[in-house]
Amino acid sequence: MPEWREVTALHKKTISFRKGKALFGQGEPVKGIFFIYSGAVKIHAPWGDGREMIIRWARAGDIAGLRGLGGNTVYPISATALEDTTACFIGNEFLELSLKANPSLTYTLMHFYATELQAAEKRMRDLTHMDVKGRIAGALLDIARIFGTTDKGFLGVTLTRQDIAAYAGTTYETVFKFFTELTGADVITTAGKDIRINLRERLTQIAGR
Repeated sequence: MPEWREVTALHKKTISFRKGKALFGQGEPVKGIFFIYSGAVKIHAPWGDGREMIIRWARAGDIAGLRGLGGNTVYPISATALEDTTACFIGNEFLELSLKANPSLTYTLMHFYATELQAAEKRMRDLTHMDVKGRIAGALLDIARIFGTTDKGFLGVTLTRQDIAAYAGTTYETVFKFFTELTGADVITTAGKDIRINLRERLTQIAGR
């Protein structure tokens, strides 16, 4: 629908976020949703004792803020740029109009939301039933799948050990200790915060996949 793209162009706002800046924060009023153009984002929420749980990652082509729809007046989660990120912001009023007038957009958002819900349910099962090493191995595989790798084979996004721990539902110390074990076995190589998976099949085995 070329004519719809022209209308959208009049209502969208392109916003750039520096690394570490929030797209939106938990408890803030819901004003719309973000379509990620470039960069990397973590979707996260508090998880007791001052820690956070990273619910999912978002990359170019993904959506952030969808959980704020459906009657919520405030965002139940936060979104923070992991690297310099550019996003297209669509406000609530125009978004609701678009959903009513554009069935294709409605279907796309429904499909995205259903996929996100399925992934979230699987993550909760993994956090409940997998041992900590399996969760960390699974986190590395997920990150590689979502962000890809560089031409040198390193993960396509640079993450802190704390972020990996927050995604795997464990502690920084546990991730550090297990990374030392994986490095010693040449399963992964680390260069500062960058990580390269050398033996994907071994990680897959540890993750029980």
